[in-house]
Amino acid sequence: MKEMKLYQLMKKHGMMDYDEFHKRSVQDTAWFWKAVEEDMELDWFQPYRQVKDSSNGVPWTRWFVDGKINVAHNCLDRFVKNPDVRHRLALIWEGDDGEVRKLTYQQLWEEVNALANGLRKLNVGPGDRIAIYLPMVAENVITMLAAARIGAVFTPCFSGYGADAVATRLRDCEAKVLVTADGFLRRGKVIPMKEEADKAADLAPSVEKVVIVNRLQRKDCPRNGKRDVDWADLITDVKAHSSEATDADTPFMIIYTSGTTGRPKGTVHVHAGFPVKSGFDAGYMMDVKEGDILFWMTDMGWMMGPWMVFGALMNGATMLLFEGTPDYPEPDRLWKLVETHGVTHLGVSPTAIRALMKHGEDWVNRHDLSSLKVFGSTGEPWNPEPWQWLFEQVGKKRVPIWNYSGGTEISGGILAGNLMKPIAPCSFNGPMPGMDVEVLDGEGQPVRGEVGELVIRQPWVGMTSGFWKDPQRYEETYWSRWPDHWVHGDWVLAENEGFWYITGRSDDTLKIAGKRLGPAEVESILVDHAAVLEAATIGVPDPDKGEAAVCFAVLKPGFVPDEGLKQNLMTSIVEKMGKALKPKEIHFVSDLPKTRNGKILRRAIKAAYTGKEAGDLSSLENPQAVEAVRGVHS
Repeated sequence: MKEMKLYQLMKKHGMMDYDEFHKRSVQDTAWFWKAVEEDMELDWFQPYRQVKDSSNGVPWTRWFVDGKINVAHNCLDRFVKNPDVRHRLALIWEGDDGEVRKLTYQQLWEEVNALANGLRKLNVGPGDRIAIYLPMVAENVITMLAAARIGAVFTPCFSGYGADAVATRLRDCEAKVLVTADGFLRRGKVIPMKEEADKAADLAPSVEKVVIVNRLQRKDCPRNGKRDVDWADLITDVKAHSSEATDADTPFMIIYTSGTTGRPKGTVHVHAGFPVKSGFDAGYMMDVKEGDILFWMTDMGWMMGPWMVFGALMNGATMLLFEGTPDYPEPDRLWKLVETHGVTHLGVSPTAIRALMKHGEDWVNRHDLSSLKVFGSTGEPWNPEPWQWLFEQVGKKRVPIWNYSGGTEISGGILAGNLMKPIAPCSFNGPMPGMDVEVLDGEGQPVRGEVGELVIRQPWVGMTSGFWKDPQRYEETYWSRWPDHWVHGDWVLAENEGFWYITGRSDDTLKIAGKRLGPAEVESILVDHAAVLEAATIGVPDPDKGEAAVCFAVLKPGFVPDEGLKQNLMTSIVEKMGKALKPKEIHFVSDLPKTRNGKILRRAIKAAYTGKEAGDLSSLENPQAVEAVRGVHS
């Protein structure tokens, strides 16, 4: 524990007790974030004169006022200056086919400089938007840092999007340049990408140039002579390009989140916001240090992609990017990656672990996983069985699971495990330092021992600077329910013993006969059954109870979806939850609608089942699963 960066930060400020440290971090958030910034040794072009300014209202709080900084400079230049660090690996990439590419801090800095020069030749300057529609390749990171270096703003798009979803984002942010690839590999198959990029660019009048990364060297890749530029032709000028001295609150990234209604929300992040928060969360809470190797199974279009980039580079660590899937060509691909590259910090989703569990421990035991120090997890609630399997069978009871929950608008976490404290399975130790968090009932009163609404009572570094060109929607979404309280949309149980649990999104919450019920409570019972691989629960209107639960279960191989099994599962729920909460129905399906990072979209299930509009579903990995749900009720 004494080697942890968090402990060293506490000790530096004369505190040995974590609870005392956390209390001070929320009593004086300006002190806390100044202490973090100084300990991270950020390199400022111009010092800030004030840590925190809420004069325009709490939702529009500014941080590090009048300071000038650049995130690309702080990710690369300050390390390249150090001869002991510049040749350390910054990035490892492995393709679906096993191809590997490695870049040191010096090499990544050189590539970023070359692209920065190339972008300037395309007349991209401060404030211009660059959309990134790429697979998980090194060029993804290079583009992000090059854009930030010249003061431009990048917007990452999920690599699995179709043209319409990409075009929506291009039009909303009025992107000047779209960076894409000829294609990529997924489970051994060529996935064309340029075709979708062309369709998207055709639908977005602001796009002037499409930059092509020739990942596969496809000879049949379509070309648009006037609009297309090859990546190789853009990076010919390798001289150093100095970083733009941007204001601390200058935007550098717009990352879109899917809404339940309407168009996606463009969350705006600034140079001294997202990188500082993600850098703190990774470095001090997950304890990622110089020389560690951070690998999160994600896509750059999801928040955890950029989080991994800045969480690694702001701490002088190494990131691992992986193009493929964790179970291809064999079920041990993920464990092989850990062994091959010496991964120290591995981020996975509960869904991914449930899928790998069914292959058994033999695939795990083939590999030396001794490099692992910490497992990370975010995106959805855990169930006990996969948690225990990861901890006992994979980690051999020596690797802690760092549970982590927040959001795109947060720049990282609200709740997290604490590696300095004991952790209960599937739980969090509570709010993170600097996050003034409470659980409120329907009347806005704090509650313990019962489920309530998760709120944040003070602003924090990394809080989104509103939605792109839509300030009213931002205020209505997060700040309208209780004055100066950020209502996050998570339904949380904070136990008197100090452990916190997320039971689901508050808009997923069921209210059955007057009792609020988080879907995860029912789902945990289902997946505890030997036959069930994964499950989802939704609420549907009921004339007697107001709302009733309907469950969907995916079975493990070898189990038959018959009436006997259904009744067995019903009995388990009734025994553990009570007869009043008995589901109206349990349906067996072959798959559940999920995003690429494994998050189950319950609103998509509910919309399909009830025949209503689901909102934006562009992030779905498997849209056919929606039709399967619709089919059980047709």
